Amino acid sequence: TDKMPPRAFLPRDIAAKIPFEAGAVSALFGAPPGNAMRQVVASTVEECARPPSRGETKRCATSAEDMLDFAVEMLGDNVAVRSTESAAGSSWDIRIGRVAGVAGGHTTRSVSCHQSMFPYLVYYCHSVPSMRVYEAEILATDSGWRINHGVVICHLDTSDWSPGHGAFAALGGKPGEMEVCH
Repeated sequence: TDKMPPRAFLPRDIAAKIPFEAGAVSALFGAPPGNAMRQVVASTVEECARPPSRGETKRCATSAEDMLDFAVEMLGDNVAVRSTESAAGSSWDIRIGRVAGVAGGHTTRSVSCHQSMFPYLVYYCHSVPSMRVYEAEILATDSGWRINHGVVICHLDTSDWSPGHGAFAALGGKPGEMEVCH
């Protein structure tokens, strides 16, 4: 389920004028000390400032242009954009229909971007080696009708991940023992 509040990217020329610092953003949006938004902003800025993992190239995109520039920088200018269509099907039982591996299910170069909590739209984008990408049709269990189209990214090498990563908490396992798909 998409639990993110609706937000939009700022135009690049406006986003570039706002220092990407927790204090500056919190002050701009009127978040007093101890406020939940101030904590969320600080967490996002901290994650964006974290050094990349081994083999990872990362950037936090504060505009649509930043996201596109990063993808082109990582993959070249012949890119295909894939995205899960919506949150439809997230609150009831579903059936998975046709699954197709991008690049035949082999490892491929890709950039994945994840929404971050912030007063305006910010995506944590990264490119890591050893990934597989899949597309899947999401169907209603009773009728078999297509209700959504999903994209799945599988991280094949988790050896540098923190043992406290949410994926290990949810699935069990430890860094390097399993691949993680989302």
